[in-house]
Amino acid sequence: MKIFDEYQEKLAARKAMGLYRQRRVLESPQGARVTVEGRELLNFCSNDYLGLANHPALIEAAQAGAARWGVGSGAAHLVCGHFAVHEAFEQRFAAWVGLPAALSFSTGYMANLAVITALAGRGDTVFADKLNHASLNDAVQLSRAHFRRYAHNDLAALERLLAASTSGRKLIVSDSVFSMDGDFAPLAGLLELAERYDALLYLDDAHGFGVLGHGRGALAEFGLVSRRIVYMATLGKAAGVAGAAVAADPVVIDWLINQARPYIYTTAAPPMLAQALLASLDLIESEAWRRERLAAHIALFRQMLAPFADRLIDSATPIQPVLMRDNASALALSAALKAAGFWVAAIRPPTVPTPRLRVTLSAAHTSEDVAALAACLVKLLKDDLLKEGA
Repeated sequence: MKIFDEYQEKLAARKAMGLYRQRRVLESPQGARVTVEGRELLNFCSNDYLGLANHPALIEAAQAGAARWGVGSGAAHLVCGHFAVHEAFEQRFAAWVGLPAALSFSTGYMANLAVITALAGRGDTVFADKLNHASLNDAVQLSRAHFRRYAHNDLAALERLLAASTSGRKLIVSDSVFSMDGDFAPLAGLLELAERYDALLYLDDAHGFGVLGHGRGALAEFGLVSRRIVYMATLGKAAGVAGAAVAADPVVIDWLINQARPYIYTTAAPPMLAQALLASLDLIESEAWRRERLAAHIALFRQMLAPFADRLIDSATPIQPVLMRDNASALALSAALKAAGFWVAAIRPPTVPTPRLRVTLSAAHTSEDVAALAACLVKLLKDDLLKEGA
């Protein structure tokens, strides 16, 4: 059939450009070392920043949650799917991040779709960083609001857009830690502009929660307090489980419960996961050594990659991108690292404008793990530089 031939041709074209994507099958739990298609690899492409995804306390909590609440939730939160353990987690999460109320979601993608489409619509304007996550961009498109994008972290450009806007409600949207660069948004500046131009500020802290601000996230890290802030954290990264939570002023949370379609019309996440998330918050709060070890890993990696500092993006987070000259080079180095026993993802357009290796560090790694990766990567980069010169 013609339509299948067209798909096949487009897939072949993607392969030729080095843009073809495929899944790898894990045969072990998530961790610093994983078994992938029959081979053990040191895992440097997971977002399990604190090493909690396979923690015994979370497994025990999930098992106890399944025994107490069952496996499925049975319905949407607004029908009969909102369990006492969901409520307990939302209250605990809100208190932990320093906001008065919270709402839980099945995924971070769903949370972004829900919040943005509920807070902005026709006649409103959303102002968004050009490097925001795809889920934020998709949400703005679905909202039918005016979409105004500003150059990455450019507060002056954002202010010009805000000053020129004559629309209804204004919503500034940004990642707090950008997932492919690992750098911070200028959060204090964003909040100051939100206050000056009567806008709400929606922050996606997927890669900051659990890591920044003694585990409380980007708001605590930068000391931000305001009713204008709507804060989202995903719970399948540093928290080690699944889902997402949004915290904000109570009237915003009530508005989302009544207007956010992805929340209203979705079956609630299994209550056993909320039980595991409560255990995760306990560990995030009590085990500061995980963040301390992570900080040491980041410093060690950047120190060892100093000869190729021009390839490193300035990042103080567990996300350490190494820029490559083209797709083929990124794929070749990723394959060479895998052959040496290291799993590092090659990230290519359109996900990012510049091909790169996205190295992610975890508290589950040892310093020896990090040093071994860095040494191998330095050697491969030297070889790649020689090839480029030839």
